[in-house]
Amino acid sequence: MSFIRYKTIIEEGDLVIAHLSRENMTPLIVDSRKTYNNKFGTFKHIDMIGKEYGTKMPSHNGRGFMYLLHPTPELWTHVVPHRTQILYVADISYIITYIDLKPGSVVLESGTGSGSFSHSLARTIAPNGHLYTFEFHEERAKAVKKEFEEHGLSDLITVECRDVCKDGFGITNIVHAVFLDLPAPWEAISAAKEAFKQNRIGKICCFSPCIEQVQRTCASLNENGFVEIKMYECLIREHDVKTIPVYTVADAVNKIKVQQDKKRKRKDQNEQDDDNSSKSKQDPPNLYVTKTPNETKGHTSYLTFATFLPVLDDE
Repeated sequence: MSFIRYKTIIEEGDLVIAHLSRENMTPLIVDSRKTYNNKFGTFKHIDMIGKEYGTKMPSHNGRGFMYLLHPTPELWTHVVPHRTQILYVADISYIITYIDLKPGSVVLESGTGSGSFSHSLARTIAPNGHLYTFEFHEERAKAVKKEFEEHGLSDLITVECRDVCKDGFGITNIVHAVFLDLPAPWEAISAAKEAFKQNRIGKICCFSPCIEQVQRTCASLNENGFVEIKMYECLIREHDVKTIPVYTVADAVNKIKVQQDKKRKRKDQNEQDDDNSSKSKQDPPNLYVTKTPNETKGHTSYLTFATFLPVLDDE
């Protein structure tokens, strides 16, 4: 199963994202001997085999349905087993754009965690780029390495269990961009500087939940000669779209007059007027508007960016 090369037909052993709603999705490895049960009923894996990705599949008891979706980095972010806190789409898209990743880029990531961001990085730099990712925790490193192999990403990603704050990255003059998701990213910045290709401009991003971490990171970036140091925070705001009637001034005046007349007339006469007016009334044109919720999702982390300047030869 590959996250890079898409296929049409579901086969035995494939990964399927069972989509019940935007907030309810589950990853399934198709096994003809298994059955998936949820609130909508029973779904046999054997019935999924041979169907196209994107199929709307009804349950056996007819109580509901689900969609069989092809895995993507965005969907994997929603269903990934959380071994650590992960990055979400808002931060992921902003980081990849800001550090200027494209097919063929070589990237260094420290703090692999659950591998959510790594999947998006791998798709962006495919087919001939490479991601070097480092994880401090040995069990997490083994788990994420196994997932990369199952998802067809092992050729694009090199995973290493390493304490980069103490031992560095062990690579020099290779990468175009660096991403650090560490408790103390300032301790790894000098090693990250050595990993950049020394003859071209590079970008670095540090992901930190606390403003105190940002302060120390900025100080270290400045000491190591990085420039254009900036910090951003991504917040998601949903917009609910609905339609509202658009009244002219004449419509508004008439509406007020009708309301005043209703107050003066008796109840039975009022009902009769309502019936007569409803027959002749024409609906006003509608206008699409958006409304934001009173409460929005709050802070996730701060994104600190900086630019690495190439080393100039004395000649």
